[in-house]
Amino acid sequence: MRECGKAQREAVQLELLRRHLELAGSSEFYREKFRQAGVVPSQLPSLAELNRLPLTERADLNRGHGSFFPAADLTPTDLALTSGTTGNAVTVPYTSNDLERLAYNEMIAFFRIGIKPGQRVLLCVTLDRCFIAGLAYYTGLVRLGATAIRSGAGSPSRQWELIRTLKPSVIVGVPTFLWQLAQWGMEHGLDPTRAGIETLVTIGEPIRGADLTLTPLGEMLEKGWGAKTYGSYGATELETAFVECPATAGGHVHPELMIVEIVDETGRPVPDGQPGEVVVTPLGVEGLPLVRFRTGDVARLYSEPCSCGWQTPRLGPIEGRLAQRLKCRGTTLYPENIFQTLDQIPGITAYYVEARAHFSLADEITVVVGGDHGVEPAAIQERLQAKLRVKPEVIKRSPAEVVAVIEKGSGRKMKRFFDFRKVE
Repeated sequence: MRECGKAQREAVQLELLRRHLELAGSSEFYREKFRQAGVVPSQLPSLAELNRLPLTERADLNRGHGSFFPAADLTPTDLALTSGTTGNAVTVPYTSNDLERLAYNEMIAFFRIGIKPGQRVLLCVTLDRCFIAGLAYYTGLVRLGATAIRSGAGSPSRQWELIRTLKPSVIVGVPTFLWQLAQWGMEHGLDPTRAGIETLVTIGEPIRGADLTLTPLGEMLEKGWGAKTYGSYGATELETAFVECPATAGGHVHPELMIVEIVDETGRPVPDGQPGEVVVTPLGVEGLPLVRFRTGDVARLYSEPCSCGWQTPRLGPIEGRLAQRLKCRGTTLYPENIFQTLDQIPGITAYYVEARAHFSLADEITVVVGGDHGVEPAAIQERLQAKLRVKPEVIKRSPAEVVAVIEKGSGRKMKRFFDFRKVE
């Protein structure tokens, strides 16, 4: 379906969309939404008519979670929890078909970047605590016929022991952890470029900027491991993920699994290649069938044919989260912009950012860094101002103090942005 003509692809996608809307429409929430919009799912005339349906807010899901469950008798096989990064954690039920769909999605992604049956993959991701991503990667690899090494996150010494004894050629993990893993190896006389790792698949944090080039962290990963690095993006609610292809020009949209829109603050579509909020309708989901779900993430969609040969649209890297958008002295930016600048400064080993509300309706930004003796707050301020046109307060603490803050109670992900604007 990724290589068929656009008209043929859209015809198949329309039928899949109608089926998805039928199931979603049996839930209390969407039954009322469709009635208000005057939409009969089975009679939707074209994909273009999807924008007649209202957008689904994350707040809707938080408030009326049970009202999203379809009336059909669908017994969940697995219960996952969202990370709760921008709100309360939400339970997402997966049926057996949903899990099969998830495995198919990941199998396509791994196959597309060249992972072959029998190839060994070290999974440095959480596979317990109701986390879905680790399970998705594992089942996708199994379906592909590759060999999964379920290491989980943490303990660089354990990861290196597995690399030494089991000899994986691929590692999946969070970029900052993969960099820490490379540093640990170098500090203990182990050369990551000689470890046999050919491919890195990153999750949870972008490794490319809006121009599709590697961020400083992405560059460090490729150089430090001597491995080709691919980024990915997904969310538990979507039950779908996007992974870069060999052209590394965005994550391909699999038309049999999802419809992706990019909208502005009013919900209107933005032109191709322009930034906006990512809105996803995940097709074929049974346990929690969402329609036009606003992710709160900012990215771009590219519709021109990809140099890899696939003709489907591509979702660019996540450039920020609307809920985390900062306004400082007339400049709009996201924490990720600050992170990418800090990654370029030698001597900084850990950092986090705090945001507080100011009476002038601007945001007060504080950057807390941990680093060696050569790290000077004044120099960091100048670097941030030159790069981002803002000059936040910079505080230096010991690396151990900073790491303790970003890892405390983080669960699945290290927390590097602390938003105090709504609680003060």
